[in-house]
Amino acid sequence: MVDEKKRLLYSLVIPFLFVFLLWVIKTFEVLTETDLAFLGVYPLKWQGMIGIITSPLIHADFAHLISNSIPLLILGGSLFYFYKDIAFRVVALIYVVTGIWTWVFAREAYHIGASGLVYGLASFLFISGLVRRNNSLMALALIIAFLYGSMVWGVFPEFFPEKNISWESHLMGIIAGAVLAVYYRKEGPQRKIYEWEDDDEEDDDDIDNQYWNTTITRS
Repeated sequence: MVDEKKRLLYSLVIPFLFVFLLWVIKTFEVLTETDLAFLGVYPLKWQGMIGIITSPLIHADFAHLISNSIPLLILGGSLFYFYKDIAFRVVALIYVVTGIWTWVFAREAYHIGASGLVYGLASFLFISGLVRRNNSLMALALIIAFLYGSMVWGVFPEFFPEKNISWESHLMGIIAGAVLAVYYRKEGPQRKIYEWEDDDEEDDDDIDNQYWNTTITRS
């Protein structure tokens, strides 16, 4: 029980530090009356490429930041708890790939915020839980669907009367998470194979061998 508590706490360290960094940056903006939106992704402009790295760190206001902070803690903590062996790679790739694809495919505007990363994490956890057929991970996938299933509407621009929502980064995040879930399906936790399943497979093999070793006669 103690080990599980430690594992849970450790899984929250990286997500907490990242969210803390986001709050430090936003507080700096407010206190210094600085607008760092120019550090967002600006598609197909060389100066906008810096946003691939910096855009998830910048938020329009505290409401925007709060809406991303809680999912980052929950989804990030879940990733590091269940997928600790590949968690750093998954986060880094979702982060960078979402930024690159947003730079290539999004409309001309500054795209800021960690929403793309949030969507990528949710997509990875949901799809990875299904493709691995692990009971614990499938249960996690259902929880993710229950808590964040409504996020899917975030990829449809017609649901945003305001034009300042980057649905493109949402979509790129979902795709990146899905691709990585399939790519890393054989790494990290796997479905448990129980002894009775092994016995069934051996019996099937014996039957197959008997079938193929039988002499075929013609009448």
